[in-house]
Amino acid sequence: MRIIDFHTHIYPEKIAKLASESISSFYDLDKGLVGSAEVLLQRGEKSGITDFVLLPVANSPANVRSINRFIVDEQNTHSQFHGFGTVHADMTNMADEIDYIVSNGLYGVKLHPDSQRFNADDERLFPLYESIQGRIPVLIHCGDKRFDTSHPRRIANIIDKFPKLTVIAAHLGGWSVFNEALELLQKRKCYVDISSCMEFLPKEKMLYYINGYGADRVLFGSDFPLWDPVNVLANFEKLELNDSSREKILYKNALEILKKA
Repeated sequence: MRIIDFHTHIYPEKIAKLASESISSFYDLDKGLVGSAEVLLQRGEKSGITDFVLLPVANSPANVRSINRFIVDEQNTHSQFHGFGTVHADMTNMADEIDYIVSNGLYGVKLHPDSQRFNADDERLFPLYESIQGRIPVLIHCGDKRFDTSHPRRIANIIDKFPKLTVIAAHLGGWSVFNEALELLQKRKCYVDISSCMEFLPKEKMLYYINGYGADRVLFGSDFPLWDPVNVLANFEKLELNDSSREKILYKNALEILKKA
């Protein structure tokens, strides 16, 4: 069976170790794996995960193009990789970057409001949402009690303002504010992924949130290199889901999104 990990991060080999350690430090977690393409492919081979969606983040406008070029190169090199692009709210040439992302075959745009230090519903991002709605999706890091920038109410604002936009709200729509996320997003049109959730929630809570959103709106994700996809998939398989729900979460929903991009 095809299995798609919809939430992974990789970095150029020369900075992969340092970048991975920096992310672990940002979340006050133990060091995870080294976020290189080689390690990710190795974990895929061991786990049986067949495809990976790459989600880059640029913390400065100056780094946007080089990061997107790296993702394009990795996608062109490895058939298992499906890349998203990155943008930054402080950019002055966002339209050009959107054209670069689309013309080079990337599948969507990733935003991380907390680390990029802007609000998810910042008006400077409205041209992005307007431009890509109906074309490619946006995946947004959502939720963190330490920050307000990615609160699920901001995601709700985006969905309300741009109803044709395909929004993927990461971490069950609001990491560490899961109940608020479900309340705000359950009746709004969006997807959620389960990355960095099973490590913090008991199985019964995971099932509660998955059932709350509905399996046809949920995507499997590991958040590599913070977590090992081998372990994340093994823990997912322990959830008491029927075969139809499991298949939707592991690959069918992801394929629907990727085919439209």
